[in-house]
Amino acid sequence: MSVILAMCLFSLSMSISPGPVNLITLSTGLNHGVRSAMPFVAGATVGFSVLLLFIGLGVGQVAAENTELMAVLGYIGSGFICYMGYKIATSDGSVEIKRQNRPTFLQGAALQLLNPKAWIACLAGVSAFNLSASYEALMVFSILYFVICYASVSSWAVLGSRISYLLTNDRNLVIFNRLMGGTLIIVAVYLASLQ
Repeated sequence: MSVILAMCLFSLSMSISPGPVNLITLSTGLNHGVRSAMPFVAGATVGFSVLLLFIGLGVGQVAAENTELMAVLGYIGSGFICYMGYKIATSDGSVEIKRQNRPTFLQGAALQLLNPKAWIACLAGVSAFNLSASYEALMVFSILYFVICYASVSSWAVLGSRISYLLTNDRNLVIFNRLMGGTLIIVAVYLASLQ
């Protein structure tokens, strides 16, 4: 198997698997449509790519050696995921949801920088492909990951918009929002307990 194919498969499996970013994207696609989810998707993709580059350039080693810093990042990330879960869970489910309830580009980028799953994916990718030893390989991996991450996270927005017909009344949409938001809060509490 070529290194490029291995990088693509790694990127796909890490990007498409459920996690805080994908759950928020699913909920946004369902509540607001694909177009409204795209700023968050773009922010999450850019945020992840920046994190990957920083870790590949050596920040990951510094962070991994500083357990207190990683614990603080874990708590901050868990808090932010909990906040996003709360925002989703308290969404009223009406068709005319206020604009401020839609996740933004900056929230997507910040979530990736604070997301423990993103840190694990970056550290694992940099280690597995020995990217800290080759700037060119790091750039190739970052570009591949950017494209695959954007497509993968976008697919969650599309999925959300496609299942919206199942939740045609406000009551069902509120139940869905409570489940998605509650799931994010549970994930956040679990991640905080690992610190």
